Formats: sequence, structure tokens, C-alpha cells
Amino acid sequence: MIGQLRGRLAEKRPNQVLVDVGGVGYLVQVPLSTYAALGELHTEVTLLIHTHVREDALALYGFVSSREKHFFEMLLSASGVGPTLALKILSGMSVEELVPAIRGSDLARLTRIPGVGRKTAERMVVELKDKLEAVTVETERPAASSPAGIEADVISALVNLGYDSRAAETAVGEAKREAGAGNFEKLLRGTLQSLSAPKGKAARP
Repeated sequence: MIGQLRGRLAEKRPNQVLVDVGGVGYLVQVPLSTYAALGELHTEVTLLIHTHVREDALALYGFVSSREKHFFEMLLSASGVGPTLALKILSGMSVEELVPAIRGSDLARLTRIPGVGRKTAERMVVELKDKLEAVTVETERPAASSPAGIEADVISALVNLGYDSRAAETAVGEAKREAGAGNFEKLLRGTLQSLSAPKGKAARP
């Protein structure tokens, strides 16, 4: 099993990166938080890897922090949560937001994430609540990001999460006025809050 990759960042998209390790390119699925923390193209990166093996495929999921990888694997232990949905959950809410939402049985907040229905949210609360007692919520330093293309990256990321592109563009515009567009993570969080508000029109897959 692959547990870690260190190599050159050959391609970078909001939900997937290509890491060149000694001439071999590894496609790695990543949450938005990891995407935002990565540097520019062609710089060296180190990703902690969760290798998911199925009968017909082998998929790699990468994270910049061991805490996020651990939480991803914890989400996989919940009934009905596969790796694709676990990535969407980590992209839709940070660990700092997810832990209190699950501990507090905040189903309304959890079901705002595209792909998470009420039954899935209920299973997450029931099955993960006790496991989260040992998880410490920390405040992480926002990752630096280049101003160029940040709005387009946020819109692309939201569409990958399942939101309607037009609604995403509108919400990004609103969040930009409130939070500015100098940081991918900050603009993304502001946009998600706008989409999660009662007036928001989030598309459900």
C-alpha cells in the first residue's frame, strides 16, 4: 500500500492532483483544504496517502496533514460513506466545523453538504460521536494562495461538490464583497456559508 508520496506537482485541480515521483505520475484525489495548501505547479510536495482498493480500481487519496487523513478514514467507517463522499464532506466543511457538528448532532448543518442526506448525517452522528471524543479541534493557519484564478478555482471546486454553476458564481460574487478574493480557503468558506444560507440554492446530486 502507498502511504506517502513526495514528488513534483505536475498538475493541480481543485479535486485532483498529479504528482511526478521519479518520472511516474500518480493521480491523487484531494479535498479542497489540501488543494488550497499546496504550492505552485512544479514545486515539490509531500502528501499522506490513503490507498483505496476495489476489485476494478486502485484509487489514491492525499492529504497534507495526518489529522485530516485520520478524519477521512474515520468518515469511511460510517455506514454509507465511501471515499468520494468523504472527500466531499471534508471539502464542504473543515475538520474544525465537522467535529462540533457531529458531536452536537447538528443534522441541519451536515445535510447542507451536497451528497449528505438526513439518513447519512444521522449515521455519521450515531457512529462517529464516541470516536470524536478524543479529537482535538485546532485552529489552523489559512493557506496562502495566488490571487490569480482564485475565483475560477472556487467556482470549479463548488461545481465538483455538486453545486449549480450559476448559483456558485453568484455566491462567489457575494462572498468576494464580504471576504475579498486574496485567499482560496477564505473565499471558499465564505461562498459555502452564502450557499448554505436559507436564500442559497444548493443543488443536490
